[in-house]
Amino acid sequence: MGPKLTEQVCYTLYSTSRAVTQAYKPLLEPLNLTYPQYVVMMALWDNDAVKITEIAELTGISNATLSPLLKRLELNGFLERRMTETDERQKSLILTTSGKALGRKAKKASEMALCATGLNEKDASKLMSLCERIRSNLDELS
Repeated sequence: MGPKLTEQVCYTLYSTSRAVTQAYKPLLEPLNLTYPQYVVMMALWDNDAVKITEIAELTGISNATLSPLLKRLELNGFLERRMTETDERQKSLILTTSGKALGRKAKKASEMALCATGLNEKDASKLMSLCERIRSNLDELS
């Protein structure tokens, strides 16, 4: 017999990630965001006026997936894509006033999602640290 599904770290991470993403869905709908859009917006709330390539790197979202996602966020009025001053081929992402205001509303969604997990801040921090360690170790292998 092969490995047991419920004994695999990979499956536990995968199924938990899906459950967390699903928990965010009703919280993000009133904000007019999908979960991947929310990830991009969180990166922008931390780092406004950054190059598209930097957002791809920060979020781990591929350029092919990122392009239509950014287009939708721009159409919704949350960000603008502008040419960078140093290189015309590069574009920077700039939060609009609406995009900045959305960050304040999204904070509540984030708090509600954490509550839904049943974790306190200490446990959540420990979990994130373990996940970061896993990702870092796996990144070293590639």
